[in-house]
Amino acid sequence: MRPLTCIIVDDEPLAVRLLESYVEKTPDLTLLASYTDSINALNAVKEQKPDLLFLDIQMPNLDGMELAHSLPEQTRVVFTTAFKEYAFESYEVNALDFLLKPIRYNKFLGSIEKAKKLFDIQQTAIQPKQQPSTVFIRVDGEWRNIPVDQITYISGMKDYVLFYLDSENKPLISHLIMKAVEEMLPSDKFLRIHRSYIVAVDKIQKVDRNDCVYIGEEIIHIPDGYQQIFNQFLETRSIERKKE
Repeated sequence: MRPLTCIIVDDEPLAVRLLESYVEKTPDLTLLASYTDSINALNAVKEQKPDLLFLDIQMPNLDGMELAHSLPEQTRVVFTTAFKEYAFESYEVNALDFLLKPIRYNKFLGSIEKAKKLFDIQQTAIQPKQQPSTVFIRVDGEWRNIPVDQITYISGMKDYVLFYLDSENKPLISHLIMKAVEEMLPSDKFLRIHRSYIVAVDKIQKVDRNDCVYIGEEIIHIPDGYQQIFNQFLETRSIERKKE
């Protein structure tokens, strides 16, 4: 995956310098520009079309919420603010993340990981990769060759992972971590929707109004930390009536 590009917008110079230092030490992230004036920033964002915009909310002339409504379609917003009451409003503009000041580097990195996953999903939708049709997992001391298209979903339980297959009455249990499984499976067919669940996207039966995914015999509620990634997946796979 190519490096992500970003622009920083904050009317506080100290806040800008902190985020610049975070960008500088983060691999695969390129800073295009920083601005303390939101109007100048908007013109630059429209011209340069960065992947990410780190955006303060309370700013003179044009505040962050107003600016967010005028962004290029491909630019995703990470709000940076000292006011947590804006968190709910940020989801109305499809913000990727919401970072509360003072921003710590580990929280910043969490936003970048969300962005990487998001753009990977988008790229996969455009250019599907050829993936292996089976994977090997160790079960009860022996290697089992599992057809990928037989996997319904996977759940994590401490140091073990349970594979639920169409062809098996009971899950196959392997001594693994979820991160390793996520990296092993084809990203165009599987999506992590919870810290403890990875699902085969083609086998999702429905998603209810409470953000619960129905798959196999399991009902999985999607927590806030995975909502943006899942919503982006839905955008790439759903058919909705467009406004005339």
